[in-house]
Amino acid sequence: MKQKQAISGTVTGNDQHVGFRAMIMKQAIEDNLAGFARNLPDDVVSFTLQGDADRLEPAVAAIRAGTKKSSGIEVHTAAAAVDPALGAFTIDGWTSTTRNITTPYDLVFKLRPDDMKLSPPEGKEVWQGILKATLRGDDLKKLGPDD
Repeated sequence: MKQKQAISGTVTGNDQHVGFRAMIMKQAIEDNLAGFARNLPDDVVSFTLQGDADRLEPAVAAIRAGTKKSSGIEVHTAAAAVDPALGAFTIDGWTSTTRNITTPYDLVFKLRPDDMKLSPPEGKEVWQGILKATLRGDDLKKLGPDD
């Protein structure tokens, strides 16, 4: 079994309304990492990633690179305690400005038992499945093929 580690971090800069928490979750899906991403009241994104130690540094590098719409991103991380009971990655209160989805949803990715790394297209497919399984009513109708 591979060594598990955990990190916690914060993101500052233009990280709101730019798909930042979704990008972190997509990275967690590809790398099969547990944890969370949430917005703090001061426009800071807080996150925790836990899993295969070899996957954490590349995941943080992707977070530092930001999204197409983010700018001025600064990421600060620190080692965190591994939680053996943590088996999912969650975005608390996800909404989408670009899709006009204002109802907050908690999006949950459950870790894959095989712990395989996914390609970006495979990760995107999992992400789309989470959105389709979680969103309701008119919000579900607002999803497009690129979501």
